[in-house]
Amino acid sequence: MEGNNNDNSFKRNPPLLFIMGFVGVVFFGATLLNFPFASVDGNSVGFIDALFTATSAVCVTGLTVVTTATQWTFFGKVVILFLIQIGGLGLMTLSTFIFFFLGKKISLKTRLLIKEERNIDELQGVVRLTKNVLIYTFTVELIGALIFSLVFCREYGFLTGIWYSIFHAISAFCNAGFDLIGSQSFMPYVVNPIINICTTFLIIFGGLGYIVVIELIKVRRFKKFSLHTKIVLVMTAILLISGTVLFLALEYNNVGTIGELNFFGKLQASYFQSVSARTAGYFTVDIASMRDSTAIMMIILMFIGGSSGSTAGGVKITTMAVAVLAIHSTIYGKRDIEIYQKRISFTVIMKAISVIGIAFAVVVVVSMILSIVENTNVFSYVDVLFESVSAFGTVGLTRNVTPFLSALSKIVISCTMFIGRLGPLTIALAVASRQHGCVGNYTYPEGKIIIG
Repeated sequence: MEGNNNDNSFKRNPPLLFIMGFVGVVFFGATLLNFPFASVDGNSVGFIDALFTATSAVCVTGLTVVTTATQWTFFGKVVILFLIQIGGLGLMTLSTFIFFFLGKKISLKTRLLIKEERNIDELQGVVRLTKNVLIYTFTVELIGALIFSLVFCREYGFLTGIWYSIFHAISAFCNAGFDLIGSQSFMPYVVNPIINICTTFLIIFGGLGYIVVIELIKVRRFKKFSLHTKIVLVMTAILLISGTVLFLALEYNNVGTIGELNFFGKLQASYFQSVSARTAGYFTVDIASMRDSTAIMMIILMFIGGSSGSTAGGVKITTMAVAVLAIHSTIYGKRDIEIYQKRISFTVIMKAISVIGIAFAVVVVVSMILSIVENTNVFSYVDVLFESVSAFGTVGLTRNVTPFLSALSKIVISCTMFIGRLGPLTIALAVASRQHGCVGNYTYPEGKIIIG
């Protein structure tokens, strides 16, 4: 009877299934990476470092305590790539792909879980949507790999170049940020237009989400786009342009980053960092050498993240847009929150505020723990805050903090990456699944509270 109750609790709570599924994949990946033959030197990397790497890969973050290019054997790198693809696609989407491959039918339970995972409102067409997501993902990754091969095959030879191209195409599209170049990420390619354009386009198309991209392809006219797509496109453009301009202005004369580049090189590097800061984790300049003002600007971008239903992390740009619109309506005394002649429901507003509030609380608590545990004489609070937001936003950028974290801090950051990948979305899904049960036939009398 106890087992049946546990099964029923799982069935009634799909977010709990997602959490347990991701936990299982993380620990399975950590076990594989912990084997001695996964490391180049033939020695186990240690379970904590293996767990940290597996969590970072599944949560498509990119923070690493060891250098991916030199620590892992080909087996270890394949495991990491597999974990990245799982994290980018989602467990249920990948499970559906396996069902397709084996020729099995998709059960109603699986369809419901896919609906929850993809964060869509209707059950109808879920399987077809999943098929299209798989086709879209593999097609974009293939195109990205072909473009990367123009550079990597010339530099590393055909076979190694193809491997590098496939790895970085999947990692970039999934917004993971893992690389095989070395500890400098894409710094050797700071002024290489092929690497810069291909990487940023993969990041953007992965961060927009399939639903937005399919509307861009099929609908094409902005006026006919759904409200979600309109907000995503407008907010993405605002964040990319403002991030590029601010990075260029703040770092223009900084010789540690872009100060010694010509104007086109500075513009290219600024654009790359603006794109990557929204959950990708690649970098073409020394992040540790950035000014604190630039780091704070990038913290804001990392916290916001990409689009809902995409491979990106953060609180999501639609969430932030709803919060900004709520503030605007309050200031101007509007009863409803309106945009593009549409009204945003009170339920959506409350979810947005809840996600932002929880995210802010997590970041504050984690940064406080790290500032206590780590040597504050080595890392400034800006460095620690940058690390915390990078982990929560599943970004993967670091100001040279990650490799020097203590064992406790590695566990804290691993948990933060996990919360960032599943937390806000899972909490929103849990609230949505319970909302009908919370509605009663009565209301309490209104209480007065002074605000502001």
